Amino acid sequence: MSVRSTVSTGSTGAKRSLSARLAGAAALGLAAASTTVVTLAPSRALAADEPVAPGSSCVDDELKKELIGGRHYRGVQPRLFTKAFRHELSPLGGWAANDAIDSAPWYGGAYTFHFSEELGLELSVGFSKAKSRIADILQQRNPSPIDVFRNDRKVRQYMGHLLWSIGYGKLRWMGGAINRFDFHIALGGGVTDDEESRGLTGSFGVGSKLYIASWFALRMDVRDQLLSQKVLDERRIVNNVLVLAGFSIFFPFSG
Repeated sequence: MSVRSTVSTGSTGAKRSLSARLAGAAALGLAAASTTVVTLAPSRALAADEPVAPGSSCVDDELKKELIGGRHYRGVQPRLFTKAFRHELSPLGGWAANDAIDSAPWYGGAYTFHFSEELGLELSVGFSKAKSRIADILQQRNPSPIDVFRNDRKVRQYMGHLLWSIGYGKLRWMGGAINRFDFHIALGGGVTDDEESRGLTGSFGVGSKLYIASWFALRMDVRDQLLSQKVLDERRIVNNVLVLAGFSIFFPFSG
């Protein structure tokens, strides 16, 4: 009886000792696991709060420069030059499509002072000739010479116009250089002198300028003129059209 009791007691102690060891191992495992969690948690927090270094992005800086450098941006560019408070000299020439007499060449010039980018005052002078083939035929067919119309008369015009620039734009030549241009309306009047009569003349027209440099431009104008003209001993109101072309030089040169 005593021996069995001892063995039973010894086996029970061994079981208790094994249970204690297992419990200790489990406690060590939980401690290690908790230690691992505690160690990892701060590292994740630091990684989330860590500031991003400048230049560190998904796209490499050199590749970004190549991509941006290969593109051509077409933004709004400043004007080539300004017209406000500048002087403009324009040699002009063209053709006068007259109503009652024959058409004839026209040449002259203009001076313009620009008050602003939109408004300018133009003073011009022009020269032409008064011709009529009908008058020549009548004179030749008449047995006695008659003075119907003098074909050697010189025509002089002194005009003033208010120029209003209503719009401007840009023109690109074959994918190369870009030039500016604008459109203007001209309204004014003056005096026409053809050596036989002198009278008031009203004028209205449109024009355009193509700016080549900061001081140079090409221009074209169309003017419609109303005036009183004497033809075959009869005075009548005529409607003459001037088609003019030339160039302009601006002063001062920079602007």
